[in-house]
Amino acid sequence: MKKGLLLTVLFLALLACNTRKQVEKAVHSGNYDQAITTALNKLKTNKNKKRKYDYVLMLQDAYYKVVERDLNTIEHLKKDNNSETLRQIYELYLDLNARQEAIKPILPLSVNGKNIPFDFNNYSDDILEAKENLSDYMYEKGIDLLESDDKRIIREAYNTLEYLQRINPNYENTRELLDEAHQRGTDYVLVSINNETQQIIPSRLEADLLNFDTYGLNKFWSVYHANRVANLKYDYAMQLNLKQINISPERINEREYLREKDIKDGWEYKLDQDGNAVKDSLGKYIKIDKIIRVKCRLLETIQTKSSQVIADVVYVDLLSKQTLNAFPINSEFVFEYAFARSRGDKRALNADDRNLLNNRRVPFPSNEQMVYDTGEDLKFQLKDIINSYTIRQ
Repeated sequence: MKKGLLLTVLFLALLACNTRKQVEKAVHSGNYDQAITTALNKLKTNKNKKRKYDYVLMLQDAYYKVVERDLNTIEHLKKDNNSETLRQIYELYLDLNARQEAIKPILPLSVNGKNIPFDFNNYSDDILEAKENLSDYMYEKGIDLLESDDKRIIREAYNTLEYLQRINPNYENTRELLDEAHQRGTDYVLVSINNETQQIIPSRLEADLLNFDTYGLNKFWSVYHANRVANLKYDYAMQLNLKQINISPERINEREYLREKDIKDGWEYKLDQDGNAVKDSLGKYIKIDKIIRVKCRLLETIQTKSSQVIADVVYVDLLSKQTLNAFPINSEFVFEYAFARSRGDKRALNADDRNLLNNRRVPFPSNEQMVYDTGEDLKFQLKDIINSYTIRQ
């Protein structure tokens, strides 16, 4: 057996041994579902092989133990008669049924020709009864929570009703109650831009910053308005305070490069030491490439101009008039453009050099345009702040 194959066999044997130990450890520590999942994965293929017998027996052991545990827990919870446990009872019945359905596809299982039994129960009625009891309770709880004017409690009502909608779609008027809870639990944020720079801000930049339809926000419980909506009570204000605008002078820098390259420039006859043309075995004169060194000076011109906007974003609680949080923003934009001219043999230039030769000097962008271009990064940072900050904890 080759060394590589031997190492592979040893590795697979070690891996199988470790997997068995993992399943065994999971069973002994009460992690029955983990043990069942791992064993099922191992038994999906070659389930009748002798090396899989351990997984069959451990699967059976874990299955019966977890069924006994869950049924005992359900019995205890029912005796407790606490409505808060209805969800746990329902989900335990779902687990009991799900395990059975996961095991059924690989049956039958046997060890040494002996069938390994798995007793299954019909939990359909239990699941339906538990779901009905839970649905009644969650519905009443959601309605009770909606009696509050506290948005935190209203959001709890939404979560309760959302779970009810998930397990029992369209139960009573759950969908309408969900819409009500979402509307009443949402925070409305009024946004404003305060220019403290003593400079004129391009109107299209202000319009872009306040166009929240382009932000792609994913804030389920927050809505941002740039324009106040009549008769809507706003919870918070978000102020974008522009503190400082810095624009650099227009700069032109020139650099000179010397390019050199050996190139093929025609051909010539190969000569011997006496200066005579050399022939090949067929009597033909031998030709060789003529290599020459060419040079070219590249004069590169770089135009640069930069702008910077320093700002901060401040969240204010409109009820208490207290500042909740502030985030600094430092946004920059750099205009850079390069062109070139040359002196000498252009064959010495590379592809990038030739591209520069195709460029011509362009006008520098105006200060207004620079500030507007800086706004793209400003908008990106503003979006990041909005998406990452949770106003109401």
